[in-house]
Amino acid sequence: MPTQRPATIRHRTSLFEDAVAIVEREYASDLSLDDIARRVASSRRQLQRAYAEIGDTTFRDHLTRMRMQKAAEMLATRGLTVREVAHRVGYRQPAQFAKAFRRHRGVAPSDFRASASARLAANHGLEARAAA
Repeated sequence: MPTQRPATIRHRTSLFEDAVAIVEREYASDLSLDDIARRVASSRRQLQRAYAEIGDTTFRDHLTRMRMQKAAEMLATRGLTVREVAHRVGYRQPAQFAKAFRRHRGVAPSDFRASASARLAANHGLEARAAA
């Protein structure tokens, strides 16, 4: 592959960083590559290249990874149902969310929440004993 000009690299880095910032803020929205490209004043293809070359990923993978990270945080720390978490991270169908979560984390959302709760309880018990 030919080496990129520094200006091209800077431009793609800027596009990628702008897109990442939008995804981090609005991961629960119905985002699309075309929408993000329009908002960062770029073509769809240029943004795809920025994701591939700068982020070493795709827009869809980045969005899914962000949603799964936020979902894991919500499942571990909040008393939300799986349905509520699914909606809060941008999934209309809880079953679609559960399938994506299982694919990404290797465990069902409800099982992840149960194991996270057990870890929190165990850590709390250790902290209480250490304080005594």
